Amino acid sequence: MNITRNALFNFAGGVLPALITLATIPIIVRSLGDAGYGLFTLITAIVGYFALIDINVTAGSVKYIAEYAAKNNRRGINQTLSFGLLVYFSIGIVGATAIFFGATYLIHHVFEIPANLMALGEDSLHVAAFGFLFTQIQTYFQSVPQSLHRYDMTSRIEMAFGTIVPLATVGILIAGFGLVEVILFRVIASAVNCVILWVIIRRLLPDLRIIWPERDIAHGLIEFSAFSFLSRIAALTYTYADKLIIGSVVGLKELAYYTVAATLANRVLGLTFRLSSVLFPSASALSANGETVRLQLLYIKASRYIVFINGSILILVGIFSYPILYYWMNPDFARYGALILAIVAVAQFVDSLTNIPSLINDGLGHPRVSGSFALVRACIGLIAVYGFVYLWGIQGVAWAHLISASLMTTLFLVFVHGRTVPCTLSELLKRSYAMPMTIIVAVASLSGLLVQEAGNRILPLIVIMAISIILLVVLGVSFVLMPNDRSKLFSALRTIFLRKV
Repeated sequence: MNITRNALFNFAGGVLPALITLATIPIIVRSLGDAGYGLFTLITAIVGYFALIDINVTAGSVKYIAEYAAKNNRRGINQTLSFGLLVYFSIGIVGATAIFFGATYLIHHVFEIPANLMALGEDSLHVAAFGFLFTQIQTYFQSVPQSLHRYDMTSRIEMAFGTIVPLATVGILIAGFGLVEVILFRVIASAVNCVILWVIIRRLLPDLRIIWPERDIAHGLIEFSAFSFLSRIAALTYTYADKLIIGSVVGLKELAYYTVAATLANRVLGLTFRLSSVLFPSASALSANGETVRLQLLYIKASRYIVFINGSILILVGIFSYPILYYWMNPDFARYGALILAIVAVAQFVDSLTNIPSLINDGLGHPRVSGSFALVRACIGLIAVYGFVYLWGIQGVAWAHLISASLMTTLFLVFVHGRTVPCTLSELLKRSYAMPMTIIVAVASLSGLLVQEAGNRILPLIVIMAISIILLVVLGVSFVLMPNDRSKLFSALRTIFLRKV
């Protein structure tokens, strides 16, 4: 129940910010223009990709703080947190300095930026450099309550700032300000977020002392994080490299078309990762207490539910991609981005199949495996993106993601099961994948045929989407939910109904 509670809190913390972000994108695009929004995306990607210098001590900290908390080892927690603070402050300073002094070269010599936007791009990147420092510290601070299983606290902060920032961005643009002011506000918001998180950490850890870590603790953190760093490279590559390549090869307008479609897929499908990410500290704690059987049951059940949820979202995003972009943005974004949205949604779904196995693998102390696969995935994806963008433009980038995701997901699942993940692949396929996939394929086939018949008429499309959602809910409750969970659900619904009556 504690894991479910954390998962729901973590999910809830991302829902409202995702909806607000998606709702404000059309306004931001209109205010900045297609090229201006492309520049905004490029600045974000540059700053985000500089996080490659982050050796991912966050992952090691979450694992070891969760273990030390399970064993009530306060000194171990203090040393781990102190080491993490030192690392992330240092990374923030180095990255901010590099971005600030490298801004002129990046804007004028690396990317395809119109001459009239170069000065704006340079000023924006100078301001964004300070945001890199606060973002690094914020990322680490956020992981500390989560390692203590207090996702309720971090989710409230994420919900607040994730709502305020996009709404304030719209307000700043409507007031007549521009890109520099938008980025400056985001830097300030990140700094405030750091202060609030630090106050929460002190409340959760009243005995916290900043002390120099012992050699074995520092060594364990570095060793674990070094391999987790490979996974971080893959994540950053997936998130930012494609945008940097489009910005340098194709142009800002095409980057805007691609980014809007990819952002929708990433935001919607990324929400479900928040449900599963709580398994990392939980796996560490269960492993520390030797509860392997309980961990296996948790893995099977979580995989079954997450696959069905992700697949259901895939149907809604992929099949309805053209009308979503048509009515959400405008006909141009629908024309150029519908296929991209559908392909990226499928690629995200395929990639998501590795999320829970990776979390369990890392929680059991095998980051070398997930890190190595992630690095290979990043390299193959980067090569494919760079080659396909020259052949098929922004659609080629989407296809490159799908091909590399399909290849590496298959290899990863085959390798880890029965080795570092305490479950065989055949058991996973039978108990977790078979029923959800069957329902997903059936509903997707029916919905796809109905959407083709409806064309671009809004009322029939709404009816078809409603039918698809109802089918997924009914079939999911009937055939995907485990019998004991189905009984608990019906019991809870009866209790709610009787209270209202």
